[in-house]
Amino acid sequence: MDEAGKKRLWQDYQRLKTPELREQLIIEYAPLVKLVAGRLSMYLGYNVEFDDLCGYGVFGLIDAIDKFDLLKDVKFETYASLRIRGSILDQIRKMDWIPRTIRQRQKQIDAVMREVEMEKGRQATDEEIARGLGISEDEFSDWQSQMKITGVVSLDEYQEAGGAEIRADYGNSHFEMPEDVVEQVELKERLKASLEVLTEKERKVVLLYYYEELTLKEISMVLEVSESRVSQLHTKALRKMKTELGEYMGVLTDR
Repeated sequence: MDEAGKKRLWQDYQRLKTPELREQLIIEYAPLVKLVAGRLSMYLGYNVEFDDLCGYGVFGLIDAIDKFDLLKDVKFETYASLRIRGSILDQIRKMDWIPRTIRQRQKQIDAVMREVEMEKGRQATDEEIARGLGISEDEFSDWQSQMKITGVVSLDEYQEAGGAEIRADYGNSHFEMPEDVVEQVELKERLKASLEVLTEKERKVVLLYYYEELTLKEISMVLEVSESRVSQLHTKALRKMKTELGEYMGVLTDR
């Protein structure tokens, strides 16, 4: 269906709200569910069936269709993608999908990495981490593939892991680390401490903005509050974090 056809379909649906028109919209945007599920499946790998991810995502698509306002200056695809992704991750959280062994392995890896970094004064290599864990490098590689889920499923778990994901992904993030390893370790601890002084909503805004790299408008849709409210939460969060981050405040304000 072309853009003009989609616009007419939306106009008809928002005027009439019939089940038939709703079904047409679901069918029209079903490929978007597969796209979002496909991106997440790259992190989840063989651990969750792709069809299951699509099934979870359909609920997000339906929710997006029901709540979308055609008059607002937001593309439906952008709005729906956030809802679909959130629906998939919420369902995985409800299932308590992440096994305890994976949580424990993440903590073990973090502990070994800290030990090596403090002893050597540089980042730990995969070989050193594997040796510290008492496993082979191939086995450690398998562990790493399983660990990817912890950075996708829950922002809260990301924080509980001591900010390890920040360091792992800093090349693609706005948290740009100093090259000096000592400063990296200090910055990681400062970031963790600064997040702990925030309220739950302030913490979500900071993590969605700097870690997930969403815009304030996108965050407002995720949290279902106004964009001005998100801006207020962002400003208050930075003010609180400034005390903990000190000279490292630039890693946030440089965005």
